[in-house]
Amino acid sequence: MSASRAIGHPGPGAVPGGGARLAALDGVRILAALAVLCYHYLALDSGWGEPAASVFPVASACAAYGWLGVEIFFVVSGFVICMSAWGRGVGEFAASRISRLFPAYWAAVLFTAGVLFAWPEVRGVKAFSDVVVNLSMLQGGMKVPHIDDAYWTLFVELKFYALFALVVVRGVTYRNCVVFCTVWTVAGVVAPTADSGVLSFFAIPTFSPYFIAGIAFYLMRRFGPNAVLWGIAGLQFVLAQSYVQGRMISNLGRGVAAHTPVWPAHAVIACGFLVMAGIALGAFDRVRWRWLGHAGAVTYPLYLIHMMAGLTFIHHFRREVRPVPLVLGVTAFMVVLAWIVHRLIERPLGRRLRAGLRRAVHDIRRMSAQPPAVPAVPAQAPSPGAERVRTVRR
Repeated sequence: MSASRAIGHPGPGAVPGGGARLAALDGVRILAALAVLCYHYLALDSGWGEPAASVFPVASACAAYGWLGVEIFFVVSGFVICMSAWGRGVGEFAASRISRLFPAYWAAVLFTAGVLFAWPEVRGVKAFSDVVVNLSMLQGGMKVPHIDDAYWTLFVELKFYALFALVVVRGVTYRNCVVFCTVWTVAGVVAPTADSGVLSFFAIPTFSPYFIAGIAFYLMRRFGPNAVLWGIAGLQFVLAQSYVQGRMISNLGRGVAAHTPVWPAHAVIACGFLVMAGIALGAFDRVRWRWLGHAGAVTYPLYLIHMMAGLTFIHHFRREVRPVPLVLGVTAFMVVLAWIVHRLIERPLGRRLRAGLRRAVHDIRRMSAQPPAVPAVPAQAPSPGAERVRTVRR
C-alpha cells in the first residue's frame, strides 16, 4: 500500500543494485492493486444486485482470490517502511508517513462520501460525523464505520507504523530490525491463545507475518542473505499460510469458501514471497521500465477510491451498459481519477505537508536543545525603615 522510494547508500555487504529504484517493486504493487480491484468488481454481489457468479461465471471464480492482493501489499509495506526509515529519526519518520498517507486519503474520503451521498444505492453514509472521523484514519479504533470498506487495511498499516517507530527510536539497524522481527513473531504466535485484548490488538497475528517477511527481505537486499533472515522469512511464510482458510471465510463467506478450492490462495502467497525474495536478491534489477514507476505511484490513490464508488457506479449503470464494457469503463475512470489525485493533490499537498512537518520537527529539536531560561531576580528596593537605620549608624 505505501510508495516505494529510492534506496539510499547501501550498507556493508549490500547486494548489487541496491541504490537504484526498484521498478519490480512497483510492478508488484500494480498487480496487487488490480487483483483487489478485480475482486471487488467481479466477485462481489453488491454492485450487480445479483450473484456475481451469474454475471461472470468464469472471471468471478478467478477474481475470488483477488483479496490476496492485500496480503502482498503488506509484504511490500514491510520492505518499503524498513527501507524508508533507514537513517531517519522518529520525527522524520512520522513526517514522511503522514505526508505520504493523508493527502490522497483525504481526497478519497471526500470523493467517496460525495458519491455515496448522491447515490446511496449500494450503501449510504449514516452521519456526517462518520465522514469527519474517517478523515483522521482512526475510525478503525473508534468503532466508527469506514466510508469505504477498503480502508480497514489503513488502520492495520498505522499499527505497523506505531510498532516500527519503536525501532526508529532505538535506531534502524540490522540488529534492531532482527530483534523487532523476533519479538513481533513471538507476540503474534502467543496472541491468539492469550487472554489479552491489547496484545491481540497490536500483535496483528493474521497480518504480521507479511510485514515481518517484508522487513527480512529488505535486510537481505541491504546486507545480503543469511541463515537468520531466511529463517525469519520462512517462518513468516508458514505462519501466513495458517491463516489462509480464515481469510477466505471472512472475504467470501463461509458457504462460498466451503466450495472454493483453497490451494490457489496458498499458491498466490507462495508466488508473492518468491517474487519478493527475487527482488531482495537482485533477480529483477534489470527491470527498469520507467512507466512502472508512474503506474506504481497511482496504485495508492486507486486503492483508496475504487471500491465503494466503483461499486456504486456499476450498480447505477448496470441496466444501461453491458457487464464487460461497464467494468472496463469504471476501471478506466478510476485509473484516470487516481492519476489526477496523485498529480494534483497527493504530490503538491504531500510536499507542503512534509515541509511543514519537518519544520515542526526541527523547531522541536532546536527548542529541546536550548537550556532552560533562568528568570532574572529583580533587585529589591530598600525599605524606608532600613534607610533610616543606615543614616543613624553614620
